[in-house]
Amino acid sequence: MEDDNMQPMPHQLMGYDRAITMFSPDGRLLQVEYAKKTVRQGSTAIGMVCKDGVLFVTDKRIVDKLVVPESIEKTWKIDDHIGATASGIISDARVLIERAQLKAAQHRVTYDTPIDVLSIVTDIASLKQICTQSAGLRPFGVSTIIAGIDNTGAKLFETDPTGIFFQYKATVIGEGEAEISEILDQEYTDDVTLEEGLRICVNALVRILDKKFNVERIDAAYIEIKEKAFRKMDRSRIEKVLREAKKK
Repeated sequence: MEDDNMQPMPHQLMGYDRAITMFSPDGRLLQVEYAKKTVRQGSTAIGMVCKDGVLFVTDKRIVDKLVVPESIEKTWKIDDHIGATASGIISDARVLIERAQLKAAQHRVTYDTPIDVLSIVTDIASLKQICTQSAGLRPFGVSTIIAGIDNTGAKLFETDPTGIFFQYKATVIGEGEAEISEILDQEYTDDVTLEEGLRICVNALVRILDKKFNVERIDAAYIEIKEKAFRKMDRSRIEKVLREAKKK
């Protein structure tokens, strides 16, 4: 006799999870829901709007000691004033980021002005949405955090595999999402600086993921409001904050 725990779920018996275009009787697109679960298994990525800029702090999750840590990239420059990070299938993220980089470059050539953050976000979200309603495709198995400084100030958005997006002051995707989100709710304030934001994010990673967290696992970047220039966070700066976090 088979174990009851091994029996397929009703929606699997009916095949509702086999095609992206097939709704289940309770109105769900199961392949899209599975894609969202993929994101939750990905390495952690945090985005934050600070009073002096926007911040990205991510976990590279190095799984092989022979991997060169510098070769793993989890924060990307879309344009001088816009950056991004992601969680989930990072190869999917790379395709979306390259598309965004091209759109930003084309906008500068055509209009001689930097593109606004929302235009980048809606373009990525629209492509994701198309992949939830087209037979023969699969959803993008990645969520992205896109942030930058434009004429309307500092902006941060999150897109998920469904193609929906929301604007946030601070957000987290990937492993430990619920726990780190709770920390952000408690510690984030509107007047937080980039330096304070880095401390909040690194403390959260150490508390929730691993006390043995080392600096090689962290990829961080920021864009200051004054300069509007995407910059990678200096390693010594991260190391100092990480040492303080481990003492707690």
